[in-house]
Amino acid sequence: MERNELNDLLAFATVARECSFTKAAARLGISASALSHAMRNLEQRLDVRLLARTTRSVAPTEAGERLLHSINPALASIEDGLAALSHWRDSVSGTVRITASTYAAQTVLMRKLPRFLLDHPDVKVEVNVEDRLADIVAEGFDAGIRFHMSVDKDMIAIPIGPPLRTIVVGTPGYFERHPPPRTPADLSNHVCVNFRMKSGALMAWDMDEGGREFRVRTTGQFVANDGGLMAAVVRAGAGLGYMMEEEVADDIAAGRLVQVLDAWCLPFPGLHLYHPSRRQSPPALRALIAALRE
Repeated sequence: MERNELNDLLAFATVARECSFTKAAARLGISASALSHAMRNLEQRLDVRLLARTTRSVAPTEAGERLLHSINPALASIEDGLAALSHWRDSVSGTVRITASTYAAQTVLMRKLPRFLLDHPDVKVEVNVEDRLADIVAEGFDAGIRFHMSVDKDMIAIPIGPPLRTIVVGTPGYFERHPPPRTPADLSNHVCVNFRMKSGALMAWDMDEGGREFRVRTTGQFVANDGGLMAAVVRAGAGLGYMMEEEVADDIAAGRLVQVLDAWCLPFPGLHLYHPSRRQSPPALRALIAALRE
């Protein structure tokens, strides 16, 4: 393979990942027009359309997806080989691309990432915060951070936080108007604040009884897709909330919120950093993992 062909394949993978000629060109350090010209030449040489272009976006065609699936492992192997050279340098360097949930960004990355950047000035970190579960291989991420139950079994998953627990809480004022639920079945008689997921479904409240996990579907006056807004409604006494224990610990200690159904709310594995099962992870990623586990 000639050097120009390898460059064009790298450029194609970048465009497919970014779904934008402008963003891909900025990442590659070339003009958008030059990148578009290179992609047209690549398609002409291969005699197949790789990218579907519109006035607002660009995305790989079915043939492009197949090519991307074929070349991603090879490109990743090249990146690993280049990253491994840092063993012969005094400091860790390279670029790490992470996809993280909003919760992971707010609870882990905000606390630990600034110190990592100060300690490793030659490492570049790019974080894409979204609650959609991304395909980190297809989309060119080095790793993701999600709850353990969301991680595919073929990934290497490393805990970077303690076990967590989601609990049911309400204000003393709410319980003056409604008797506290004694079992999960009693939630059907309560006003519950619910979370709308991207799929459109309401998030169920996971419970556990004697090792048997089950889900409770609740109803109420208010539904949102923002945790902060939901918490404000719960703290105002307008309904029961299903919230992370660490987020309401101070409210419970101060008596502003009261926890109920404690026996049915058991801990679950917390946040994990996960990455593909490669024989050798890039040194920059290994350094970031070490920092997040501290």
